[in-house]
Amino acid sequence: MIQEFRDFIAKGNVMDMAVGIIVGAAFTTIVTSLVGDLINPFIALFTGGIDFTGWFYAMNGETYASLTAAQDAGAPVFAIGNFIMAVINFLIVAFVVFLLVKAVNRIKSSAQTPVEKKPEEPSGPSELDILIEIRDTLKAR
Repeated sequence: MIQEFRDFIAKGNVMDMAVGIIVGAAFTTIVTSLVGDLINPFIALFTGGIDFTGWFYAMNGETYASLTAAQDAGAPVFAIGNFIMAVINFLIVAFVVFLLVKAVNRIKSSAQTPVEKKPEEPSGPSELDILIEIRDTLKAR
């Protein structure tokens, strides 16, 4: 059983998966920062700073100043605003990842496309020219 486990771990697929998970985790922080720090401020600028996280309904019928106050009071809260913001953030992140993957694929395909080289023209007479010259010389004798 230990040998099977060693063989399993030694396979390239497991190592590739581990590297993918580590790089994916690092990539997640980059995308999260891109969306939260660079894209969301522009969206807030165009929407007038609307923050949906304040939209909630306390299911016990009482009124609270904020979602945090309702949660701190232990009230059952239907936080529709948090859900809306999660959906909006998901759509933004998905679009950013789409753009990044599209850019990486474009770079990858341009790197894999072989550059066609023009055939070099011979610097002197071609082989055919030399053979014709020899033939003409032999005919002249």
